[in-house]
Amino acid sequence: MKILISPAKKMRSDPDTLAPEALPALLPETERLLTALRAMTPGELQALWRCSDAIAAQNLERLRDMDLRRRLTPALLSYVGLQYQYMAPSVLEQSQYDYLQAHLRILSGFYGVLRPFDGVTPYRLEMGAKLKTESTQDLYGFWGDKLARALEPKDGPVVDLASREYSRAVVPHLPHSVPLVTCIFGRLRTDGRVVEQGAPCKMARGQMVRWMAERAVTRVEELREFQDLGYCFSPEHSDPGRYVFLKEDDT
Repeated sequence: MKILISPAKKMRSDPDTLAPEALPALLPETERLLTALRAMTPGELQALWRCSDAIAAQNLERLRDMDLRRRLTPALLSYVGLQYQYMAPSVLEQSQYDYLQAHLRILSGFYGVLRPFDGVTPYRLEMGAKLKTESTQDLYGFWGDKLARALEPKDGPVVDLASREYSRAVVPHLPHSVPLVTCIFGRLRTDGRVVEQGAPCKMARGQMVRWMAERAVTRVEELREFQDLGYCFSPEHSDPGRYVFLKEDDT
């Protein structure tokens, strides 16, 4: 089983708490992206990043000083955001770290795909960014099917907990023989539609990852037992490839 999640925009550097176990698998491609970014002007980079002057200044400094091989932080501990807060990786037990290292994969516009203990440095590059390279017009074209191949999903199903921006870089390239389950966390509208909301959805995704690690989940059917943050599995809104979890006050 492989579990896909998105990264977070905000990152931190902490090379001292836990040591990384390896470098990212697609680091040569990351080096190509770094070269492309360093060739851009500050104005072009700020437009690419779609950020404030203060955030642009911070990331220009990061880009100038970036070292992809030294003073790295495990990816799982580097990202800061609601999803990662609810995963609470800093207080997991060793067996849970081992589970996540084997099963969890973090998708990234800059690194492609990361194992939890791959060493990373803070960056800013979303998968949807219109970064042109020598042969492609955006990051979806740049990464192509590399992320799907790097997952090595032959040993089981893929559980998609990533946002559409990131799952789009992987799901279309998965072999048809690989079982895929996308998890939806939403509210049921009066017209019968299930609608996801940004912050609650991120919280639920992080909580589910932690829940899976605590129980060492290996079968997608076990996900139906997830009940947390007011969500529970809704059989009538789900199908084999799409598990829908609704707020209990909506079911």
